[in-house]
Amino acid sequence: MKKIITLFVLLPLLSFSAHKYYLSLTQIEFNKEAQSVQIITNVFMDDIELAINKDYTVDLQLTTEKEPKNVDEYFEKYVTKHLKIKIDNIDKPFTFIGKEYDGDIVYFYLEIENITAVATLEINNTILVKHFPDQQNLIKAKANGKNISKMLTKKNDKGLLKF
Repeated sequence: MKKIITLFVLLPLLSFSAHKYYLSLTQIEFNKEAQSVQIITNVFMDDIELAINKDYTVDLQLTTEKEPKNVDEYFEKYVTKHLKIKIDNIDKPFTFIGKEYDGDIVYFYLEIENITAVATLEINNTILVKHFPDQQNLIKAKANGKNISKMLTKKNDKGLLKF
């Protein structure tokens, strides 16, 4: 009888277990005065660490004493491979400016220079989708006074934004 009562008490508690969300945010803004497209991508630290560790056979151990000094090289390599941007139908490589940790989030700062106008942005974002099939990558872009958002997933990893 105790086992049955325990089962009835534990069963409802187990149904409310924490659910892990897989979401990144990429903010893109065309800065006409600076003639650049400025990009900030943020991801959960444990997710990006797992992805890079598996893809590049390393052991990053982020925010510990064992974090490698060249960690930015891995971040740049990963983000460059998994985030592609076309401006007005032309591939535009970005410069990896750096990263910043804030709690359990990693922010990547990127920039595309020498951009005088933006009519369209085509984004291909496969960040984390290889290791997390439920990963969603939200794109929020601003250009020419217009804001556009687009959700990308493993099945739909490209988005065309028209300004």
